[in-house]
Amino acid sequence: MQKIIILDFGSQTTQLIGRRVRELDTFCEILPYNKFPVGDDSVIGVILSGSPYSVHDPEAFKVDLSQFVGKVPVLGICYGAQFISNTLGGKVEKADSREYGRANLETINLDNPLFKGFEKGSQVWMSHGDTITAIPSDFEVIGSTKDVKNAAFASTKQPVWAVQFHPEVFHSIQGKTLLQNFVVNICGSKQEWSAASFVDTTVAELKAQVGNDRVILGLSGGVDSSVAAVLLNKAIGNNLTCIFVDHGMLRKNEFQQVMEDYKVLGLNVIGVDASEKFFSDLAGVTDPEQKRKIIGRDFVEVFNAEAKKITDAKWLAQGTIYPDRIESLNITGKVIKSHHNVGGLPKEMHLQLCEPLKWLFKDEVRRVGRQMGMPEHLITRHPFPGPGLAVRILGDITREKVQILQNADDIYIRGLRDYKVKLSGEEARKVLAAGIPADMKDGEIEVSLYDQIWQAGAILLSTVRSVGVMGDERTYEHPVALRAVTSTDAMTADWAHLPYEFMAKVSNEIINKVRGVNRVCYDISSKPPATIEWE
Repeated sequence: MQKIIILDFGSQTTQLIGRRVRELDTFCEILPYNKFPVGDDSVIGVILSGSPYSVHDPEAFKVDLSQFVGKVPVLGICYGAQFISNTLGGKVEKADSREYGRANLETINLDNPLFKGFEKGSQVWMSHGDTITAIPSDFEVIGSTKDVKNAAFASTKQPVWAVQFHPEVFHSIQGKTLLQNFVVNICGSKQEWSAASFVDTTVAELKAQVGNDRVILGLSGGVDSSVAAVLLNKAIGNNLTCIFVDHGMLRKNEFQQVMEDYKVLGLNVIGVDASEKFFSDLAGVTDPEQKRKIIGRDFVEVFNAEAKKITDAKWLAQGTIYPDRIESLNITGKVIKSHHNVGGLPKEMHLQLCEPLKWLFKDEVRRVGRQMGMPEHLITRHPFPGPGLAVRILGDITREKVQILQNADDIYIRGLRDYKVKLSGEEARKVLAAGIPADMKDGEIEVSLYDQIWQAGAILLSTVRSVGVMGDERTYEHPVALRAVTSTDAMTADWAHLPYEFMAKVSNEIINKVRGVNRVCYDISSKPPATIEWE
């Protein structure tokens, strides 16, 4: 299969480049800057990402351009553009002032294939402290902004292009057009990567990989493990056994609801209520990291005990997706984020690993789920932390506290699903592009707040009490904080600007209906500097 290689120099938006390429129905692979697959004939183009470094930093990442320049088309973005210029004879210097934010391409060479279909003055997004003051001798400028003369340039001898702005971000209005020009028109992608082709190919690969062997899959109720289970079920049927562990800290009625969903999907699922063990082992524990470790340890123990009953199992399947694998090792080889499903298998299980979603981004997982006809409410479920509500309760964990938070969270999430808003223009386009079902009428679509949000949940501040008045009586109970963020991949996130009318209604309902809560707050922190979860 044809593919684009994205060499990662450490930019926060490298994954976003990958997502944009995949949206063009083209397979791509994100690799560390120094891991270009020399000799791989399936590579049809290379993109060099941005970086937190200056090309002049002693520790700056460098790559041998001769591995691919002149062999396949190359596009350098931001640091990638500066690296190309600096390496091939141009000049990169410290900018008088950091070039950051919106800019407009006042001069564009519309005859250059990279800018086919562009409009003069097209808005782009800059984010760099250095600037290219001179381009290599065999290059020509093809785009300039008011402050950046060499905003885009191209080789006159080889298929090499470079831009100092970020076409992958939303604020570069015609960024998708630029990437399509490069990937499809210049590199010659046949655009064969799609949800339908992925399902057909993966089902065939799974049949070949596991044959008639029995496979065990740990379900969480989330979209990743659920889609992985349905894919495997299509491939091997009853040879798949799924295990769903209830640690007692799921959302309200979630265990029963998810088990019903899996029954409808025809999956062979064993449900295990292990809540007593988890609550017992968590008693009195307040440190967030210790809570996570106890829950992780107990989950492995419970899962392994159940899995050992399936004596003829040879494979362990996981819902690992592509960002899990990218985030788990950064380009220096140091672990920057620990994931529950990329740390390897317990040695005593003696099972081989099967990861049918390992090449997919989250939005692609949802498209695959829709392709297989899965229920929409399963596909659009927000991400939910593995430790569940344990990391949304500040302080120690008790059944009473979990029940309080479950009730408050249930009101909040149901409210987000029920509250509809009308969108038009660019906002509507983004929702439709994400694959969220919505009917366009008179240029508008109507969607729920839930479908516009990446992740939402309530947090119980059980270590805090606040004074209130209910029925002319003084109360001294806990506050609940509500959290809702918008994001594309959870690496960065912004707080969702929810309507005041909705916030007033939900706050009033939580305080009136949930015993133990007398105050509701809304978290307006972005990531960074905050995280999405409180613990």
